[in-house]
Amino acid sequence: MLHVAPELCFMDKFEALPNTDYITADIESPLAKVKMDIHEIPFEENTFDVVFCNHVLEHVDDDQLAMREMLRVLKPGGWGILQIPLFHPIPEKTFEDLTITSPKEREQMFGQDDHVRLFGKDYPERLRSQGFIVKQEKLVFELPEEDVKRYGLPSDEIIYRVEKPA
Repeated sequence: MLHVAPELCFMDKFEALPNTDYITADIESPLAKVKMDIHEIPFEENTFDVVFCNHVLEHVDDDQLAMREMLRVLKPGGWGILQIPLFHPIPEKTFEDLTITSPKEREQMFGQDDHVRLFGKDYPERLRSQGFIVKQEKLVFELPEEDVKRYGLPSDEIIYRVEKPA
């Protein structure tokens, strides 16, 4: 399992999973076992069964290249969770402009001062265009409220589960 930009709240749980080689990776985080740029993942093709990448793609220069890299390192039939923030009202189409560099302007345009794009309703299609099979898991709308709280699921976030074709 490759965990990109590892969050402390998940690390011990993933590390404790039996029969799992768990690798954390990030461009700068001291929590990561491997230092890497998501635009050039330093692992061979078809290495991982699972890739977990939570709220990273809105920060990187080329989200589509990053998606292709994650697809490349997944094994055929492997899967991933590739979450992104969605700010309401959600635009129809993703908006990005790398010429916007001022933190204040980025916050106004993209919702946060270190974001370089504002994802829209086209996010699943962006994933598909890079070769993924995309499933939108709407667990927060389907599970009982106590389960949503127990699992710490955001109250309105769709989970984007992707698969590499077998």
